[in-house]
Amino acid sequence: MPGRIPAQFIDELLARVDIVEVIEQRVPLRKQGRDWSARCPFHDERSPSFTVSPAKQFYHCFGCGAHGSAIGFLMNYDRMEFPDAVEDLAARVGLKVPYEGGGKREVDDSTDLYSLLDAAAKFYQRELAKSGKAHAYFDARGLDAATIERFGLGYAPDQRDALTRALGTSPQRTALLEKAGLIKSGERGKYEYFRNRVMFPIADRRGRTIAFGGRILEKTEDSGPKYLNSPETTLFHKGQQLFALWQVRQAHAKIPRLIVVEGYMDVIALFQHGITQAVATLGTATTSDHAELLFRNCADVYFCFDGDRAGRSAAWKAVESVLPRMRDGRQAFFLFLPEGEDPDSLVRSEGQNGFEERLKAATPLSEFFFAHLSGDVNLASLDGKARLAERTRPLVTQVPDGAFRDLMLAELDRRANVSLRLDAPASDVPRKSARPQERSLLRTAVALLLQNPGFATTIEPPHTFSALRQPGVALLIELIALCRERPEISTAAIVDHYAERDEGRALQKLAVMEFPGGEDAWRAEFTAALKQLDRQTQIQRRDDLDARVRSDGLASLSVEEKDELRGLKLAVAAAPPR
Repeated sequence: MPGRIPAQFIDELLARVDIVEVIEQRVPLRKQGRDWSARCPFHDERSPSFTVSPAKQFYHCFGCGAHGSAIGFLMNYDRMEFPDAVEDLAARVGLKVPYEGGGKREVDDSTDLYSLLDAAAKFYQRELAKSGKAHAYFDARGLDAATIERFGLGYAPDQRDALTRALGTSPQRTALLEKAGLIKSGERGKYEYFRNRVMFPIADRRGRTIAFGGRILEKTEDSGPKYLNSPETTLFHKGQQLFALWQVRQAHAKIPRLIVVEGYMDVIALFQHGITQAVATLGTATTSDHAELLFRNCADVYFCFDGDRAGRSAAWKAVESVLPRMRDGRQAFFLFLPEGEDPDSLVRSEGQNGFEERLKAATPLSEFFFAHLSGDVNLASLDGKARLAERTRPLVTQVPDGAFRDLMLAELDRRANVSLRLDAPASDVPRKSARPQERSLLRTAVALLLQNPGFATTIEPPHTFSALRQPGVALLIELIALCRERPEISTAAIVDHYAERDEGRALQKLAVMEFPGGEDAWRAEFTAALKQLDRQTQIQRRDDLDARVRSDGLASLSVEEKDELRGLKLAVAAAPPR
């Protein structure tokens, strides 16, 4: 994949970076045994539950479940994108980030696109100063000069080639303009995508213009939709971007909340009236990428929708996107507006204080969730209660383990008088037992290898226990291969590797499992666990052959199988049980 950063480089980078140093520059840490601790920076707490392990290059919060490597910490705390976090850490240790598959050429193209889009934004701003009708539109919406400047608002003239003539007409320039989504081809040749529209630049996390939104000023037969966004480009994917997130970040060192509204002017009007935490999706329903981006920036998110049927439908789509990301400490609220009103009109008529009062009365996610699912259900009947439980189950199973999930189940029990047991998703790793001494062999082996990836170099394939029919064997074999293939891999990198898989949640817990003693004791326990797995494999094979003898007689075995069975019985009898 062009531009991809090799996994081996990530392993080397994480091996060189001191995660304690990275985090301590942002969060005060206190030494606690082999690790370091602090109050978690990702949720409010009174006593420290946030730990940083230099040996594992891993951080974990036992309160909210936040975890990851130094890269993940920068992404969550500094709100960096993955490549930016890698570049930042590489610069600390004097490494140059390699990009596979011609990544450098891709970066050069992107640099050209950023420069071109910035030049286009400046062109639209200059044209706004010349356009009386565009100024009249913004005046009618009550925008002052400072707000217009803050958002870089502009105007696209009603001409087929005004931008092209201003920025250049060479074949190379034209190709870049088309790649940026600023011109397109039609039956009568190339023409500019935005014409006779007031323009709203869309910025990325660094404040670079990556796209535009435009509102038509005069509706004609060929003027197109009222609002028009840039087409998808290499820089712009509307399902992954939020309008004005850059401005929110500029206004707040630590964002207290985010308010999701539907339109550009809703955001801008809220900002002008002192509510500087508003963002907007770009003409799409709230996506899973939007939800992740919102919570990466702030723990409290307010969704603001019309109170009609369409608004509540949009709100429910937001619920479906948000639920899998509702870790403890995160909150989502829903504000439904009166008929005929939007945030722009409300904040202009009621002012900042009036809108703040509406936000205080917003509906919590849990309340909207149950109201939506039980709206057409008769909870006075057993059938209705069963229907509510049936509707609830697949959604609540998406909520991460923790207090919020438990409270959602308790609320279902209160409403439907049914205790809904939710089994964890299938995983190759068994759940953690209540007492450490009851750890299974596979759980022990996986946890020790996860915390000490170097142990894999002492194991030579093939593995006898690969034939063992037990949950977790496939994962252990896969982990051994991964650690042998990537000798520099750390605990944090392994957890990141499995983050999107079913095993990811179980591995997060195993990464912080406590084992007594030091490395020598852990290596001995790991080796002993593998030997016991080999013994269980021998017992399984012996039992399989014995079952065939009981079923079909000794004659059903080949000579080799008879010899194997005798050997297995001797080996199993000689090996001491654990």
